[in-house]
Amino acid sequence: MRGEGGQPPVAEGDSPRSISASMKERLYLYDTTLRDGQQTQGVQFSASEKREITRMLDALGLDHIEGGWPGANPTDSEFFEDAPACRATLTAFGMTKRVGRSAANDDVLAAVLNAGTPSVCLVGKTHPFHVETALGVRVDENLAAIRESIAHVVGQGREALFDAEHFFDGHAADPDYALACLHAALDAGARWVVLCDTNGGTMPARIGAVVAEVIAAGIPGDHLGIHTHNDTEQAVAGTLAAIDAGARQVQGTLNGLGERCGNANLTSLIPTLVLKAPYADRFETGVTSDALPGLMQVSRRLDDILNRVPRREAAYVGASAFAHKAGLHASAILKDPTTYEHVPPEAVGNVRIVPMSNQAGLSNLRRRLAEAGLPTGDETALRRILTRVKEAEDRGYSYDVAQASFELVAREELGLMPALFEVKRYRVTVERRKNKYDRMVSLSEAVVVVKVDGVKKLSVSESLDEQGSDRGPVNALSKALAKDLGRYQAQIEDMKLKDYRVRIMQGGTEAVTRVVIDHEDGQGRRWSTVGVSANIVDASFEALLDAVRWKLCQEI
Repeated sequence: MRGEGGQPPVAEGDSPRSISASMKERLYLYDTTLRDGQQTQGVQFSASEKREITRMLDALGLDHIEGGWPGANPTDSEFFEDAPACRATLTAFGMTKRVGRSAANDDVLAAVLNAGTPSVCLVGKTHPFHVETALGVRVDENLAAIRESIAHVVGQGREALFDAEHFFDGHAADPDYALACLHAALDAGARWVVLCDTNGGTMPARIGAVVAEVIAAGIPGDHLGIHTHNDTEQAVAGTLAAIDAGARQVQGTLNGLGERCGNANLTSLIPTLVLKAPYADRFETGVTSDALPGLMQVSRRLDDILNRVPRREAAYVGASAFAHKAGLHASAILKDPTTYEHVPPEAVGNVRIVPMSNQAGLSNLRRRLAEAGLPTGDETALRRILTRVKEAEDRGYSYDVAQASFELVAREELGLMPALFEVKRYRVTVERRKNKYDRMVSLSEAVVVVKVDGVKKLSVSESLDEQGSDRGPVNALSKALAKDLGRYQAQIEDMKLKDYRVRIMQGGTEAVTRVVIDHEDGQGRRWSTVGVSANIVDASFEALLDAVRWKLCQEI
């Protein structure tokens, strides 16, 4: 149950602490990943993927989830026909009615309302240039369209939101008209009017100043939202400036998806609002500190759905967000993590990493070994590990992005590497030949011979997937290596190759290739390995072999 304005009512007999918490101002989180995020180049959700993302957002605690534009494309229509039940307010997106038609007889608006969502968000022009040039109508006609459309939505018993498109540019050109558009929507019954920095070029200080002017002009802050784009890499900063000035609804997308350079990144904004002063002290959101540790998993799952590699440097949820490479940093972290961490990594579901590299010292090494469950007392062995790491990185290895390969090096120097299996030989062939359609296609075949418990095993695999498409020589090699490892086979069945990255370390005929491969297993573990060679296949095989060896070390 919610009180007036969406606020939870304070129950009689609440403790002073709960009353104090309820006195915080409420910030409302509005997610548009499924609509604005889908406008990202190369992103196209299926209806089933939209449903899965909706459930993730709902579990996290978002207030509004914008599912798409009903009638604009078959996928969005299919999603709304079988939308999942959720605690959040599911919202359909559309546009104000067209001039020359009544709101009741506009088929585009009707399709949005027919989705049956409790909330409807309509976008409309607030910049006279766009009204007259893009729409080709008079500014007074546009005002009437806003007013009549919002009134029609409210008359249907729905919550209405008005997205004021190009508001900040419109306000700069004609502030009176831009404000008139907001008043038209609010007077017609809109619950929220949302200021959109559609071109993404407004500076944060300007956003804050305009929001303050809007509130001073009679638009209440608790009816005011902010929607920013990231064209100057300042969408999050612009959103925070709007909140500081009084806006109380925050629109954005997971992982910052969106047209051009993306939208305000909710994956960064949410933990900032929940954990960081002054926002955590002043406001409460639908995402609680108890739910926040699920944020990283939601971010990673979205990347998996899109078949994208997670950004290592992403704030809060990136793999490098709490990585401490320099020896000085690692030494301080051992004494007190707050020396180099602004929030605890576990608060957002992340983990602290002290990677090994040629900058590493004994403090880094001891911590990394301890995290891997390896002994740290033999200083002679520790110095051997450091020497080996630094010499390897001189040859092109990179252990700060390949923690699993580092652990194998450490095990070998500590005398803790179990005798698993031996690779006797391997071979990869690549062939071009005609298929049944008389087209030339590629086919790779890999042969791997291993010795397990004194028995040689030969495995052969091709690079074709289930659809008959060629996946290349490394794919064939990976499948052949994992095809028959005897008594170890059961332990590697749930391994999945998640990412494959290649970098040429030197140019010319003496080029050295570095390959980094990420794997994941059924227990949710993700690990990275590295291989280096003048031959890309050899470098790939080294990384593949390390991945299997590391996995077995965790299992046996």
